[in-house]
Amino acid sequence: MMLRRQVLVRLTATAAILSLMLPLSGCSARQEAQPPQQEEPETGVVAIFTPADGLTISQHTPLNKWQELTPEISEALQDRGFGQEDIHIHTSDDLNRQSRDLQDYVVDALTPGEDDPKAEDITLVVAPAAETGDATRQYGDYVSGRIVWQDDAGDEGDDPSDGERSEDETRYVQAAQRMVTTLDLAREAGMTIVLLSNAIEGFAPDAFVQMSDAERIGTIQAQNMVDKLNLDATSVDNPKSIEVLLPSDAAADEESADDNSSEEAPQTDQASDEFAAAAFRGVWTVLAPYFKDGRAICPSGKLTAETTADDWRSVAFDASDEDGIRTELTGRLDMDDDDKDGHTRIDGVIAMNDYVASVVTDQLSELGYVGTSADINPSITISGIVGNITGRKDITKQPVPDPIKAPEETESPDDEADVEQINSRWPIVTGYGAYRDIIPGIVDGQQWMTALEDRLAISEDVAEVCARLDAGEPLDAIDGIGTTDMGGEKVPTLTEPLVAVSAGNLKEALIDPGYITLADAGL
Repeated sequence: MMLRRQVLVRLTATAAILSLMLPLSGCSARQEAQPPQQEEPETGVVAIFTPADGLTISQHTPLNKWQELTPEISEALQDRGFGQEDIHIHTSDDLNRQSRDLQDYVVDALTPGEDDPKAEDITLVVAPAAETGDATRQYGDYVSGRIVWQDDAGDEGDDPSDGERSEDETRYVQAAQRMVTTLDLAREAGMTIVLLSNAIEGFAPDAFVQMSDAERIGTIQAQNMVDKLNLDATSVDNPKSIEVLLPSDAAADEESADDNSSEEAPQTDQASDEFAAAAFRGVWTVLAPYFKDGRAICPSGKLTAETTADDWRSVAFDASDEDGIRTELTGRLDMDDDDKDGHTRIDGVIAMNDYVASVVTDQLSELGYVGTSADINPSITISGIVGNITGRKDITKQPVPDPIKAPEETESPDDEADVEQINSRWPIVTGYGAYRDIIPGIVDGQQWMTALEDRLAISEDVAEVCARLDAGEPLDAIDGIGTTDMGGEKVPTLTEPLVAVSAGNLKEALIDPGYITLADAGL
């Protein structure tokens, strides 16, 4: 009915315009012909819907925040010719609120006023507000996931109140269904839709801009660990000792169930489980060959040559507070016994995110480990790192070859001292998220590396996709574009590489683009 009324209004308006033109046509022949004026092509409207910034359990602030990204997308759109007044940004606390905000916007757009844009001139950029557990939020706001709104409790199209769902789960399913229905309605009206970061089951957009996913987060840390420890040149007679600390809401739920002495552990969040499993899969894809041939070992024994990519639970733990992280690391290193003499050798700790990494470095110092990550296979000194960041000349060093064989403990006091000196050396520690408060720790070598999204590149991607969709141009001409299978359709997809940041490239990766200042780096 609404559509018929719109068509009637447009036909009436068209007839009125034609009727006004007819009497004027007789006068036009007596007037001097004027050259046609060239009008600049007008761009359409872009409406951006993003979640509100998530809060990590530690209240530290990663650089991957929505409030940082949306202004950059707006600026990139304006560079592409979109007017500032034609860029509408909507922020919602959760999927329920977001789906209602989106629904209100689309319904209003289907009944435009005189000066309002037509539906076919509107591009919706939607980052669905997926629910995440505490462990997932530690990685920042952008981690890609998938909103699943049809599960064992009900198939697509079923009443979301059916099945074994809690009130919160029912509300979440209803919100997801509302969003899909709204997006379908928007597309039927002529709008184009770009999904950002999260996919939503039951809908295939015109384009998808993928952001960091769990597997890539695990892969980039493991690869930087391999490179820094020079595992390819490591001897099986002097293997490197590596631990993987995998934050997991599932582990937290299991511990909570044990504390409550319940017979059955509470149901864990499926999305968080999938995230932890995928993150470990990314790590193990890189590290598995070194564990299989003996060039890498695990002090706690949680990782072995027989470990598979499905064994993520073996290294998962509750990282919901600092005490839990400290206890986990101390136990892995078998240093919770006050009577233990000396240190357990540890060459690398994959801490998965910067919150865990910051607690790990504090605890390593508390346990008496000494040195910095820069001392391991050094290519640049700490003074050279600071010089590079502040604009002075780099000071480089040649890596010191690692002994082919591991030092053996003997009865000689001198030999025992040498072994303890090696065992107490500071390890490589990796994280993710580029938390502002850990950047000084990167500079001084306590944490070796972090990683983050290239926000400026993502903003340019979103702007280019919107501009092409608005102009009716194909997306397959964009450099680096691929496809993602969504609902049986191949959706054009843009993915930017994650940016690995260590002290050596911190200036180029974070300071020069304006992500942080010298003061943030502690300089």
